[in-house]
Amino acid sequence: MPRLCSVSAGLPKDADWAGIGFTSIDKQALEGAVQVTRLGIAGDQVSDTAHHGGPDQAVYAYAREDLAFWEAELGLAIRDGQFGENLTTEGIDLNRAQVGTRLRIGEVMLEIAGVRTPCNDFKGWMGLSGFDNSAWVKRFTAALRPGPYLRVLETGTLTAGDAIEVVHEPAHGVSVQDLFVALNLDRTRLPELLAIDGLADRVRRKVDEYLNP
Repeated sequence: MPRLCSVSAGLPKDADWAGIGFTSIDKQALEGAVQVTRLGIAGDQVSDTAHHGGPDQAVYAYAREDLAFWEAELGLAIRDGQFGENLTTEGIDLNRAQVGTRLRIGEVMLEIAGVRTPCNDFKGWMGLSGFDNSAWVKRFTAALRPGPYLRVLETGTLTAGDAIEVVHEPAHGVSVQDLFVALNLDRTRLPELLAIDGLADRVRRKVDEYLNP
């Protein structure tokens, strides 16, 4: 059964390489039961609120299998939380999951709502952490392993080691990868996203701008 490997959180730290001068990308693993609210993991705080955070980006998840892919690419071990993820999972393909898929972890119900877009802060963080970050944004984009943002439908606690139960899968066929491609690589696919029930506001605005230039 899919499981939660770790739960991580981070607070803003000064960083002259970050676009706004500080960042919360350095996530560290939390022990024991962790409270999850509508806005995310207790003890986690968004720095760049213009581009991150809010109910549709409350929690960021990344699969251990995708970290293993990058370990092979980069030639170094990658710890849980290194990519700024709150939840590191195992046994579930988060990128091929459909947007709107609901996951039960501990007491918490989560719904896939969005997708991560790589930025220069991510590149800077990888370089600072000792990884080869040359053309990082381009490489990360090309790999089509972005990881999803999750909204919190039911609050409560979860703990590293908890099982991950898929409790609902929609039928529209639009995956996290499809969403990522439409937003970042092929804008002609943006209208496909209208098939998603509960489409995130930020994504809907991009679709509207495309359809009504």
